[in-house]
Amino acid sequence: MMEWTDRHYRTFIRLLTRHTLLYTEMITANALVHGDADTLMAFSPIEKPIAIQLGGDNPQDLCQAAHMAQEEGYDEVNLNVGCPSPKVQNGRFGACLMLEPDLVAEIVSQLKARVQIPVTVKHRIGVNDRGDYQDLSAFVSTVAQAGCDRFIIHARIALLKTLSPKENRSVPPLRYDDVYRLKTEYPDLLIDINGGIQNMDEVRYHLEYVDGVMLGRAAYAHPYRLAHADAMIFRDPRPIPSRRQVVESMLPYLQAHTGHPLAVLRHMLGFFRGMPGGRRWRQYITEGIQNKDPFLVLKESLSVLDQDLLDEPCGEYE
Repeated sequence: MMEWTDRHYRTFIRLLTRHTLLYTEMITANALVHGDADTLMAFSPIEKPIAIQLGGDNPQDLCQAAHMAQEEGYDEVNLNVGCPSPKVQNGRFGACLMLEPDLVAEIVSQLKARVQIPVTVKHRIGVNDRGDYQDLSAFVSTVAQAGCDRFIIHARIALLKTLSPKENRSVPPLRYDDVYRLKTEYPDLLIDINGGIQNMDEVRYHLEYVDGVMLGRAAYAHPYRLAHADAMIFRDPRPIPSRRQVVESMLPYLQAHTGHPLAVLRHMLGFFRGMPGGRRWRQYITEGIQNKDPFLVLKESLSVLDQDLLDEPCGEYE
């Protein structure tokens, strides 16, 4: 979710769900160690619980970056060995690291020795010609021995040589059963599943077989579905926020970031997708911020929508 799950998006989503663990974009360890770490790692307390997702293959840089993240207050360090981007491959990290399980295990071992917060790994079920269940099992077994606290598994292989990053998100078939089998054969490991999961009903189904579920693009395209997570998954008895409440709660945040209104508002443009007036609402915002105060634009935008739907705290999780 590079260039998507930034701090503005995470603040918006935290108004919908208090309990879900949120992840940063993947940040390279090299960028944190040698770049503007304060900007790259910045987050507000409202975003917690939050995990920082790191990319890289240099144990020393990764350990330093993880230590910096722990000092900053992050709740988890996640090593991404699942991203199929060519840029990531050229840097010898992301999904291509699955071809080097011993190196991944060594990185995890050193991270565990450096930080006290959980160290987790996000990966695919396989890469290129190493896509059999036995390859997945061997990878997880090797990394588990290094002390990995949790595995987040995208249930598709990554075909780095033949498919684009976009194609790798949809063309390889989903193999949820491989992830279920892994949990059965390694019952003591924490196994989360990812890939193609669309709503809370599907989340509850997967939780019958694994320990956790990660939502990515569905959570971005249809953010209000996450409003049901606290009640349906975490059994939180507090009322589900209405769409009006969420938009109005974003007004003070937008006012504090009026210098970069599109950076904040772009994450909200799908909030009413599929609803009557949703397209008009999007247009009202994108056109309005060109020549008006973004705070007033967002405040006034609710008038173009069905007022009853704005106050109904249900729907759009199916």
